[in-house]
Amino acid sequence: MSEQINMIELVQFIAGKTNADAKLIEQVLKHEQTFINNAQEDKNGEVNIDSDELTDYILSRPGLKSDELTVENILDAEMDYLMDKGVAGYID
Repeated sequence: MSEQINMIELVQFIAGKTNADAKLIEQVLKHEQTFINNAQEDKNGEVNIDSDELTDYILSRPGLKSDELTVENILDAEMDYLMDKGVAGYID
C-alpha cells in the first residue's frame, strides 16, 4: 500500500460492509500492515501474502478480541476498497 489511502474513508467503508467496530477494524489493519511489512520478497521483489496465514497472525495478536469470520470479512472489505481505488488486485 504505497499509495496514499484515506484511512478514515477506508475504515468507514469497511464498517459499512461488515458492521464491525471501527476500533476493531483499525486493530486488524494495523496488524495486517505489520505482517505485510515483515513478509519476505521473492526473487522478483514481490510479496505474496497467504490470506490464511495473515488471518491466523492477526487472530494471534494479544488484545485482539474477534473471530476468524469477522477478521476475514474486514480483510475482504479492505481488498474491495483497494481494488475500487485501483491500488491492489489479486494474482491468479
